[in-house]
Amino acid sequence: MAADHRKHSALCAWALRTLLCAVPLLLVSHVAQALDKPTGPVVLTVEGNISAPNQGAKAQFDMPMLEKLPQHTFTTRTPWYPDAVTFTGPLLRDVLAAAGSKGNAITAVALNDYKTEIPMDDVHRHEVIVARLMNNRPMPIREKGPLFIIYPFDTKTELRTELYYNRAAWQLNALRIR
Repeated sequence: MAADHRKHSALCAWALRTLLCAVPLLLVSHVAQALDKPTGPVVLTVEGNISAPNQGAKAQFDMPMLEKLPQHTFTTRTPWYPDAVTFTGPLLRDVLAAAGSKGNAITAVALNDYKTEIPMDDVHRHEVIVARLMNNRPMPIREKGPLFIIYPFDTKTELRTELYYNRAAWQLNALRIR
């Protein structure tokens, strides 16, 4: 009986130590998930139905913040270039996750006020990226930059349609979540 009690006490002590060590780690990991504030020029603002703002009610990103997100690269043909082009950037769903997006529709807004509606379903069904590089180079504004929402058009026949071409947005500067 005494041996069982010692084993139980030792097990309880181990569980308590484990819990006391885990709580600070959980708190630190939660803090690490917070969206940093941009230190350079803001290139993208996410607003609307979000839970992780870093500037008032908005989530703002500078280019280094977008570069820190996991990067994805694909080559695809588009209606806007004569040859296939290689695009690199974070997945749109990763950008939205960083901002704590909770909506079901996105309005992408370009520098020239062009607006396009993107269903949230696209973000989960397709590897849509917020391209920051084209052919391994940053995109100046005159070349559809600095950001370009682009679909991997060559991966699925359904994406090579006017519907999806119209959902692409170059010179992107804002995402409105509803």
